[in-house]
Amino acid sequence: MKKFYVASSFSNVEKVREVSKRLINKGFIHTYDWTKNEKASSIEELKKIGQLEKNAVMDADFVIVLLPAGKSSHIELGIALGQGKTIFLNSPSVDIRDFETTSTFYQLPEVIKCNGTIDELVDMLTNEN
Repeated sequence: MKKFYVASSFSNVEKVREVSKRLINKGFIHTYDWTKNEKASSIEELKKIGQLEKNAVMDADFVIVLLPAGKSSHIELGIALGQGKTIFLNSPSVDIRDFETTSTFYQLPEVIKCNGTIDELVDMLTNEN
């Protein structure tokens, strides 16, 4: 079965857990669950977590980015793009399609955009993979 990684911000921890749980229940393999971490309190902890997350992105067959996302999530997006991975970008708003608010990298062909609910995202993921 395909392996996945979910990138997002700490403000979306519950959504990340929900998506991960639902995909695991459908037989997908989660490469790393960063939501089990506490916020890092030292440079050494950041370094360790960064290495784990980098390895998880590189090991995944596809990467999910739940918006709003922070700077680390966008670095993970860059790693995934550099590795030629498919990225599923989920946003509850249409900002990712609005010229004034979107990112250049959101428009690349390997980035599949999903505006909508977690249910719609999970349906898309299970149909695509």
